[in-house]
Amino acid sequence: MSGTSLDGLDLVYVKLNTQYYQDFEIIHTDTVPYSEKWKTILQKSIDFSENDLTKLDIEYGRLLADHVSDFIEKYAITKIDFIASHGHTVLHQPEKGITLQIGNGQVLANKTKHKVVCDFRSQDVALGGQGAPLVPVGDALLFSKYDYCINLGGFSNVSCQNHEERIAFDICPVNIVMNFYASKLGMDYDDNGVLASKGKLNHRLLEKLNQLDYYKKKHPKSLGLEWVQREIFPLIDEMEADVSNILRTFVEHVAIQISKIIEKDLTILFTGGGVFNSFLMSRIRILSLGKVVKVSNRLVNYKEALVFSFLGLLKIKNEINCLKSVTGAHKNHVSGVVFYP
Repeated sequence: MSGTSLDGLDLVYVKLNTQYYQDFEIIHTDTVPYSEKWKTILQKSIDFSENDLTKLDIEYGRLLADHVSDFIEKYAITKIDFIASHGHTVLHQPEKGITLQIGNGQVLANKTKHKVVCDFRSQDVALGGQGAPLVPVGDALLFSKYDYCINLGGFSNVSCQNHEERIAFDICPVNIVMNFYASKLGMDYDDNGVLASKGKLNHRLLEKLNQLDYYKKKHPKSLGLEWVQREIFPLIDEMEADVSNILRTFVEHVAIQISKIIEKDLTILFTGGGVFNSFLMSRIRILSLGKVVKVSNRLVNYKEALVFSFLGLLKIKNEINCLKSVTGAHKNHVSGVVFYP
């Protein structure tokens, strides 16, 4: 799993019970940071030509295969049914019928000598859906005891049960914005939100952020880097120059948008890197009235990777892993492509 915040590759070795899905075990985990070279390539890939993206798809597939092989060797893993790979999202413009996750499945299968399930989003977009979020199927079948499942990664997204339907959508950007501005001070991220906590709220900027059209749209809806580059960065750069003030204001923006979603006294499972930003979490707790449930750091860090392994299992079992109530597609369907070595 590789997220939009470019923290690195999340790898998990998971045992899944094919009869009782809530009985799962995360056995081994690793996060492999990207080299500066790869981080730069992935940041710039949104502007690549079609020919360069085709080459990158193969090169990135080789990178995935090398890291997966190292992971298998490191933990002496011998029993492998399949590898599920999310790849890395380069383009996501579902309204134009476009979504692209690089990390060539055939290259990954050939180099690791294992069956690979990947390309989980394309079919949904072809069926008129957003191609995102995909994790809610896992939320519904693995984590049904929580009222809300909220991930705080590059973007925040929520999934919950609405009567008979599962609904889910991207709430707002999180780390994709905050890490970008922290990097201007030579930091990968704002550790514990210390920088943000020292900044001053720019009330005018906060008001403008909260008024963006995306927040008025009804679900299903999803966000991508393109939207952030078009709507968020120019707005911030026009109205605020101090990084601490930007981070303080954006933390408040995220907390406000999340608090609008949560109903009083319902339980919330928060996962993703943003959970470790204690200042952000404190603002969310203050502004929302929900009950935040503490879970293991392993689940916080690796829930998305776990769920993509589960989506791979559902694909192999030919069971629905993409819900129209979540993505807006014409129908529920079994998404993903299987590659054999």
